[in-house]
Amino acid sequence: MPLRAKTTKTAVRAARTCCDGALRRVGPAPTPAAEGVVDTGGAPALEGPAQSRPAHDRIDSTTRLAPVREAGQGDAGSVDGAGAAERGSGRRARPTLKQVAARAGVSTSTASLAFSGDARVVPGTRERVLAAAAELGYAGPDPLARSLRRGRSRVVGVVVGDRLGYAFADPLAVVQLDALADEVGALGAGLLLIGGVEDDPSRLAVVEQAPLDAVVFATCGGDDDPALDLLLRRRVPVVGVEGPYRDGVHLVDLDNRGAARQVAQHLAGLGHAAVGVVALPWGPHRRRGWLEGARRSTRGYNDAWERLAGTEDVLRGEDAPALRTWETATNSREEGEAAARALLCDGAGALLPAPRRPTAVVAQSDLLAVGVVQAARALGLRVPQELSVTGYDGVETPWLGEDRLTTVRQPAADRGREAGRMVATLLAGGVPQPVHLPVELVVGTTSASPPR
Repeated sequence: MPLRAKTTKTAVRAARTCCDGALRRVGPAPTPAAEGVVDTGGAPALEGPAQSRPAHDRIDSTTRLAPVREAGQGDAGSVDGAGAAERGSGRRARPTLKQVAARAGVSTSTASLAFSGDARVVPGTRERVLAAAAELGYAGPDPLARSLRRGRSRVVGVVVGDRLGYAFADPLAVVQLDALADEVGALGAGLLLIGGVEDDPSRLAVVEQAPLDAVVFATCGGDDDPALDLLLRRRVPVVGVEGPYRDGVHLVDLDNRGAARQVAQHLAGLGHAAVGVVALPWGPHRRRGWLEGARRSTRGYNDAWERLAGTEDVLRGEDAPALRTWETATNSREEGEAAARALLCDGAGALLPAPRRPTAVVAQSDLLAVGVVQAARALGLRVPQELSVTGYDGVETPWLGEDRLTTVRQPAADRGREAGRMVATLLAGGVPQPVHLPVELVVGTTSASPPR
């Protein structure tokens, strides 16, 4: 029974409140075909005596991949062998769905449907089945056995490239995940969020071992991401949003460099020449500080690199030094505030005199831009009269009150929607075509001509 998209979407929102920084399934657990289900042809509520099935077609919830045993230890390849091993060891055999059905006086298929919440099972029957399960100590149908029979896990991994809290703190990421959950939910699947490997290398084990039907890199994965190498070796279908740019990755992309060029042209047209940049994290080994030297010359995360290149295409003159750029450790308002103070203040934290400070700051996200505006105001600078600030993303910025950020609007929902459609095409055996999404410069109230 496929998941309802609305349910999955609600679960994405609910998951924000219970994120533990490791990994999390977003959306209700997938509802696969029930064990031992007999096709009812859409009949109404199910009840009545147990229905017999051929022995070779019966699999109950005790099914496991048993280890290979030495001769004389029983048939490790059979369900009965595993049960015999338990009985021989003196341990109590695990209760089965068939036993629950017998105790409740219903068929095995009806008992299975009762566990899955199928609407065709009347409430009284469901309560009887659950009561029988409680008496026997039966926890429910085994999802591993069901996955093995289907040959499909109904789990789509989502690599967020940061601590999982980021996935629910960034408005763009939230909208994108909502749309992705809708598309994946329509496939009867759920999402498994996987945080950045650089924050916790143990997450590589999840990427290597988890039963995944496909994986989406949701936040501009690096081309040398070790998680990507593992997935490609496993032949797991991979979709990337703004990267990674590697063979075998199906891309939902946008013109970051061209969009950043539009912002820079807007500022140049207003008369700005002294411009500072607040960059997104440059690569997997995150740090906070001036982006310079060998690190700057090495291509990092695709979005940060492309946006800086587009800015410098316009605002950095030939043979001129690189624009002063502060690299942030994560995409947040707090990082934007710290970056603004680095650009606008001296080492003691005092505001630099006007000739020595930038007249405009280009932030590579709206969250960073909000932090820059807040820091500027705290330092006594008026935005945009004394400092112009631009962002990138086009998300809601309620922290700015009546001000509207000058920014690049990108289609957040389409990022998730198109990624989900690519997953559907891949799981159906097709080859999705690359998608290139449009972006738009939106001029707000945070940019103006520099002070005279």
